[in-house]
Amino acid sequence: MNRERLRQALEFYRDLGIDEIRLAERREAARPAPVETVIAEVKKEPVVELPPLAPAEDTMEAIRADIGDCRRCRLCEQRNKIVFGAGNEQAPLVFVGEGPGADEDAQGLPFVGRAGQLLTQMIEGTSAKEGIPIQRADVYICNVVKCRPPENRTPQPDEMEICGQFLFRQLMAIRPKAICALGSTAAKALLGTKDVVMRLRGQWHKWRDIPVMVTYHPSYLLRPYNQNAKREAWEDLKKVLHYVYD
Repeated sequence: MNRERLRQALEFYRDLGIDEIRLAERREAARPAPVETVIAEVKKEPVVELPPLAPAEDTMEAIRADIGDCRRCRLCEQRNKIVFGAGNEQAPLVFVGEGPGADEDAQGLPFVGRAGQLLTQMIEGTSAKEGIPIQRADVYICNVVKCRPPENRTPQPDEMEICGQFLFRQLMAIRPKAICALGSTAAKALLGTKDVVMRLRGQWHKWRDIPVMVTYHPSYLLRPYNQNAKREAWEDLKKVLHYVYD
């Protein structure tokens, strides 16, 4: 039996969203079913047409309207404002963070507290040193979850899943040249990985067909003992800026 053909067939049906393949019972002992038999049996299962994850010709205005006064998960219970995102909605570069903090929750804008001020310095300082004429307003910035988690805790998996549909639509509507994931929560949401930032940073990954660079969250860089991480984050940002704007 050709194991490579069987593997390719199984991967094909997994990509179609079929998680379970029922093989027909065969009376012949020990002889494995050929790939053609596997395919024939799968074809007998009913085909379910799934709606697209993002509507055709989606827009940021439509996404905002669909979020509305969101009550889809527990994060709505203590939030003040939904933090949708900010910046150039046709930007070739998108930064994705974890979730709003207290300042962001009060103003309804992402990255406006101490971490946001550092992010602004990183974007504008690095671009100036590298001769790239951009400001923070030229990129787009958003978060995995749009409401502040209580006490700034890490978003729970179900919260990330519910809010992730809107992040997905934002990225599909913008279609940036690259994405910069700030911190482990953003990396997990975009890449589906459990690896820590230290293992992921400094190299390119992919979300759909869009390159993703993972780096440290600015709030992590604010801690005084993370001097090496600051240097590494600046290097990551240089790679992103040159890739996108050169």
